[in-house]
Amino acid sequence: MSNDSGDERSLILERIAQFRSEDADVPPIWQAKRELATSVRALLDCICVTDAAESELRDAAAEVRGMAERFVKEPFMTDPLGIAEMALSGMETFHDRSPLVGRSNPIAPPLDLAPDAESGLVKGTGFFGNAYEGAPGCVHGGFLAAAFDELLGMACIFSGNPGMTGTLEIRYRSPTPVRTELRFEGRLDRVEGRRIYTSGAVYSGDVCCAESTGIFVSIDRKKFEDLNQSRRERLDADADQS
Repeated sequence: MSNDSGDERSLILERIAQFRSEDADVPPIWQAKRELATSVRALLDCICVTDAAESELRDAAAEVRGMAERFVKEPFMTDPLGIAEMALSGMETFHDRSPLVGRSNPIAPPLDLAPDAESGLVKGTGFFGNAYEGAPGCVHGGFLAAAFDELLGMACIFSGNPGMTGTLEIRYRSPTPVRTELRFEGRLDRVEGRRIYTSGAVYSGDVCCAESTGIFVSIDRKKFEDLNQSRRERLDADADQS
């Protein structure tokens, strides 16, 4: 962890505590979304490997299509709770919509990552199912890159500032198995002006499967609010058209 001032370290510890609290204190509607996402995730895991009969697959497609048509008719959120990318928030926001760690997002594995104040590391686990396979039995390298983007972005919390990805470098050292619990570790290396340098690795057991380094660029809170406002305007426009 960097040499923070007392005030900066207190803010970092406060953000970590708030992250853990908000992750556990989930409103009932989001609990229901997590249940639905878990069910969809189980379906995604089966689709690419099932040997079910064609008639069963077509019947299932009709059922899923009917569910999609049902939800399209429901109102959309015009001011979604939280933010989907950890690196942008300072960690103290709700992340259930994230495509990597969001338990309410069915395309998320999801990764289970959390900052540890004592060690100064982001630690966690991940399990990539059949839907994430690239080479036979291996996690597709693109999904590993996305996982590192989330992991190293989360490590920005130890700098005291959120950041946007500037550069991400991956070194693939050995095949990363699907359907196996993987272990992730990320850390803050240093801060130079607006540049936040982080690094991390993913392991299968004791084997290092891949390593990554990243440079994140800290952003002004005003920029972040501008991004939020643009999102609201697009969502409002979509709601008016529906």
